[in-house]
Amino acid sequence: MVGQRFLEALFDRDGSDAWQVTVLCEEPRAAYDRVHLTSYFSGTTAEGLSMVPEGFMEEHGVVLRLGAPAESVDREARTVTARGGEVFPYDALVLATGSYPFVPPVPGHDADGCFVYRTIEDLEAIEAWAKGSRVGAVVGGGLLGLEAAGALKAMGLDTHVVEFAPRLMAIQVDEGGGDALRRKIEELGVTVHTGAGTQEIGVGEDGRAATMSLSNGATLDVDLVIFSAGVRPRDQLARDCGLTVGERGGIAVDATCLTSDPSIWAIGECAMATDGRVYGLVAPGYQMAETVAHELTGGSGSFTGADTSTKLKLLGVDVASFGDAHGTAEGCLEVLYANSRAGVYKKLVISPEGKLLGGVLVGDAAQYDLLRPICLAGADLPAAPEQLVLPEGAGGPVAIGASALPDAAVVCSCHNVTKGAIRAAVTDTGCADVPAVKKCTRAGTGCGSCVKMLTTIVNDELVANGAEVSKGLCEHFEHTRAELFEIVQVRGITSFARLIDEHGTGQGCDICKPAVASILASLSNGHILDGEQASLQDTNDHFLANLQRNGSYSVVPRIPGGEITPEGLIVIGEIARDFGLYTKITGGQRIDMFGASVDQLPLIWKRLVDAGFESGHAYGKALRTVKSCVGETWCRYGVQDSVGLAIELELRYRGLRSPHKLKSAVSGCARECAEAQSKDFGVIATSNGWNLYVGGNGGMTPRHADLLAADLDRETLLRTIDRFLMFYIRTADRLERTAPWVERMEGGLDHLRAVVMDDSLGICDDLDELMQRHVETYEDEWRATLDDPDRLRRFVSFVNAPGTPDPSVTFVPERDQIRPAKPGENGTTLPTAGLIAGPTLEVRTS
Repeated sequence: MVGQRFLEALFDRDGSDAWQVTVLCEEPRAAYDRVHLTSYFSGTTAEGLSMVPEGFMEEHGVVLRLGAPAESVDREARTVTARGGEVFPYDALVLATGSYPFVPPVPGHDADGCFVYRTIEDLEAIEAWAKGSRVGAVVGGGLLGLEAAGALKAMGLDTHVVEFAPRLMAIQVDEGGGDALRRKIEELGVTVHTGAGTQEIGVGEDGRAATMSLSNGATLDVDLVIFSAGVRPRDQLARDCGLTVGERGGIAVDATCLTSDPSIWAIGECAMATDGRVYGLVAPGYQMAETVAHELTGGSGSFTGADTSTKLKLLGVDVASFGDAHGTAEGCLEVLYANSRAGVYKKLVISPEGKLLGGVLVGDAAQYDLLRPICLAGADLPAAPEQLVLPEGAGGPVAIGASALPDAAVVCSCHNVTKGAIRAAVTDTGCADVPAVKKCTRAGTGCGSCVKMLTTIVNDELVANGAEVSKGLCEHFEHTRAELFEIVQVRGITSFARLIDEHGTGQGCDICKPAVASILASLSNGHILDGEQASLQDTNDHFLANLQRNGSYSVVPRIPGGEITPEGLIVIGEIARDFGLYTKITGGQRIDMFGASVDQLPLIWKRLVDAGFESGHAYGKALRTVKSCVGETWCRYGVQDSVGLAIELELRYRGLRSPHKLKSAVSGCARECAEAQSKDFGVIATSNGWNLYVGGNGGMTPRHADLLAADLDRETLLRTIDRFLMFYIRTADRLERTAPWVERMEGGLDHLRAVVMDDSLGICDDLDELMQRHVETYEDEWRATLDDPDRLRRFVSFVNAPGTPDPSVTFVPERDQIRPAKPGENGTTLPTAGLIAGPTLEVRTS
């Protein structure tokens, strides 16, 4: 990555045409994005990870040698010899050899089933091995180790993380943050062992890893081990040719990244900076690359240190640290907020003068994009530090954003791009959207953590200049979600591939794919797990179940109106008992069952469907429930049959896919026991009919619903709700609840009333037809899945799982995952440094 960044920085500068460049690369492919390497497991291809623009090498006359690492440097003759014996002369040599993964030299570390997590080839080998494995362990609880653990968990393995330090991510987070992070990781179903070193990998008779012995006396049964215990500078090439190397490794360089040889520079993880540090992050490496590019084209630059802020998002776990995260500055103060129940920990380190020095954010890193640039710029805080750590609704800031940043604030630390540079790209250079600003400044093209803030700054600047801001769904579509809905409907488009081919660009992303999937489902485009549809869904829809914190799934059968027979209760109770599920009667008048594994879902749903239950769509952006009081049938205050209406509404709108989840309620009188006025659409009985309320919701920003119409008869009520829902589905933005949709609607409630009741836009016939199509074509997704062997194939926890096994596989009772170590089984020798092969990227310029 750093070598490629050097090439780009070099060719961006005047004077680069004086250089003929040769790149020696050990791997079989050119530079690719290691920061997002884990995305390979979620479908990103090697080509998708490539960092080399098409035609880049040819355009600049670069000679690229793949699979040809530099093996020796002759400083006197100024030549580099590559594998195979080819010799390259140089006038300037840039070493970007990176680092290699450190593997503790414990017995058994080289057994079959032991891997490092560094290259695409490593990931291919891990993926292949995992298909026949049950338990995986990751040695190392840092950033990369947790990503590796997330990958193993996603592949269905029981996963352990073993960390020698007393907490996870010890370099980035403090003790409080480490405790919060551990709880969050364990809730995902990953077993964490801190303060424990790996002493031995037990090897079976077949040469495969079988056990892992820890220094705390425990032994894990494992099939797969990933070593992610840190990296070491790859400086052997420099050592062999006599360059000065740091005591603890790393090629010594000055502020211009020049080594002890006046013709050789070193950049990235192989280099030791003037402060004695070897930086293991991409942003410092990029700054080094730019420094050398300046030097070789007649300019001047310097590298004396860099931002080491880090941010991780693993299966929904947000972790970030920046600046003086551990509070080492003299006289510094700490502002803390911790909520262990919610899994949130926030700490800001403040100077005595009130300047932000650093911070740790676990469980909620929403303010990272704002706080990190303020910290790096030394700017004044936009609010009291106490407000910045408190959650919204508890005294926290409501509207602190990009405007609080000074122009000197570094927004993209990977490429050292300031807010001022981004604004200048819009105002002075004429960039009219985020992709143009990315191309102009390179902001947002590194780790990607700044893209949200970048987008806000660009849009704010465009608006300030009087330009119209694109409201496209994402970078692949210039159209809004509402416009895409119209395109799909009018043109009869039934696939994402056709839509993006005719009206978008690229391959799509995790923003537009689920959004288009929702549109297609709203227009009754077949089962969501059929063909291309399945690849567009998010995690929950993939398995028709809601993913829980511990990695298990919930099972939620529909119970319209909360009305259930004794026989139905017995079936649910028996299933919960037989599968060991936790049961909960929810506020939506359903019985949820928690703790099911993926392979158990079809077994559970078979029994539920046979008993007459159907999917409650708790996993989808669809109608959840229509809550009800007991109404006039039982309550002495009731004036209408609220239960009957609630059942009718739930059965009418079940499975209706929408931009966000939908909740409803029906109250049988003005006492409002069903809390209808806090729902997306709610109905309250009157002596003359029904009052319809819309646009309400609970949560962190509760909103009371508005009265849309009063004293409606049953037929008019249903027609009005039909049109309200279809108008919402047709025009709302991605992931927009009805409450903000109503609030932002031009003309507000009056406009909404005119559209759905007076047909002011002339679209009511169309809305009626869409809803009728939904009602007539509704099919229970779980019943349809159980009837289709192809759909059922996705519900396995691992290859050859019971139910669909290979005949040659014999299943045995599960072994204990942890057993006490036998006396004398574990040694006490501390690990020592080891050396293994790793990637090399050599850049020779002459």
